[in-house]
Amino acid sequence: MVALTEAARDPAFPAEIALVLSNQPDAGGLDYARKAGIATAVVDHKAFAGDRGAFEEALQKVLVEHDIELVCLAGFMRVLTPVFVTRWTGRLLNIHPSLLPAFRGLDTHARALAAGVRIHGCTVHFVTPELDEGPVIMQAAVPVAADDTAETLAARVLAQEHVIYPAALARVASGSARLAEGRVITDADKMPAAAALVVPDLSEAAGK
Repeated sequence: MVALTEAARDPAFPAEIALVLSNQPDAGGLDYARKAGIATAVVDHKAFAGDRGAFEEALQKVLVEHDIELVCLAGFMRVLTPVFVTRWTGRLLNIHPSLLPAFRGLDTHARALAAGVRIHGCTVHFVTPELDEGPVIMQAAVPVAADDTAETLAARVLAQEHVIYPAALARVASGSARLAEGRVITDADKMPAAAALVVPDLSEAAGK
């Protein structure tokens, strides 16, 4: 969320961070947003006694009240229902800490290490009703070092999340990447195919 907000400070950025909405009343991002002059709202899921439909209707009401056009999930650890996701088709983005379709779900870094992969990373994708299966907008790859732990690998991936999430949002907000017929369509002049993958300097893991 902070990375998106900082990127949007650039007058040339094609989107405005108009609202920070959380289901956790004590989320640190709310204080950051308030200090940055960004509108905030809380819809505490615990107040809905497990009624996901009612919870999502409350989310929808807040989003409509603030004239929100795109939603970026960032640390939002709730599974959204197909009804809500369908309402926001093509306008709902998520970032996942793996190179999808590998390692959907939780504990991605530990699972990547257990699987012995040499390349790991993160993915920004459009959200669809199927968990972590939406069409990919951008990905970033990072090396896996021999002495990595889940924590060190997570830190390396997080650094790239902060790179590709603002870039992916900019491309969707500007129209150079969009969802159509279940896949991501790009404006080749603004987003050539190679731009969908960020590969940082792999030498950082050399010799490990």
